[in-house]
Amino acid sequence: MKFRFQVHILLTGILAVFFATQAKAQSDVEYRAEIGGGAGMTTYYGDFSSGLFSNMQPGGAVLLRVTPNPHMAFRVSGMYTKLSGDATNVKTHYELLKDMHYSFDTSLADLSVTFEYNFWAYGTGKEYRGARRVAPFISIGLGATYASNKNHTWDMANSGNVESSSKNVFTANVPIGFGVKYRIGDRLNLSLDWQMHFSLSDQLDGMKDPYGISSSGMFKNTDCYSTLMLALTYSFSAKCSTCHKE
Repeated sequence: MKFRFQVHILLTGILAVFFATQAKAQSDVEYRAEIGGGAGMTTYYGDFSSGLFSNMQPGGAVLLRVTPNPHMAFRVSGMYTKLSGDATNVKTHYELLKDMHYSFDTSLADLSVTFEYNFWAYGTGKEYRGARRVAPFISIGLGATYASNKNHTWDMANSGNVESSSKNVFTANVPIGFGVKYRIGDRLNLSLDWQMHFSLSDQLDGMKDPYGISSSGMFKNTDCYSTLMLALTYSFSAKCSTCHKE
């Protein structure tokens, strides 16, 4: 009789733990949006770039991500960074810069809206059946770039006289990239992504067509820049707490 009573108590305890766990799982919900910030590196690609990862500059960003479902997201991000380059570090010969030394330093602000597609459902696995904490994704979007350029030209044939000038450029860009997301906790998210921003301007470096040859076309002979960004975001705005449980 005592043994049966002990078994009854044990079974009652197991059932209590089971139902408590189920209740907690049912309380986990999806969230409509994320907000946060990130930091990373930016690389310039143009007439005066000397390598794939040359002249990398630090940058920071704030972002808002709207998640209509675990496979898709729309991200709005604002970023501030710098671009830099030097004509002496490239092998290309520019006739317009004969006997000249040219360098530039650009402050750049970027505002973009991108669509992200997760290759599998992203989440904790509790709020959406089959969701995973780690999900790779691809992205594409449209952005606006404002560049404030300061450049310096040395006349090597005239006692090294230096001429400095500044130029402001506003143009559009098309960001395309890929990355991976990791769900740290129920509301914390970590993401690492790389994007190439194809701009419509050839003057992010302060100089247009140093070849001296006119060109036409949306992305022909234009400057680009890539970003490698690590971001931390916080999920908010809960959806229906009982959806997608069955």
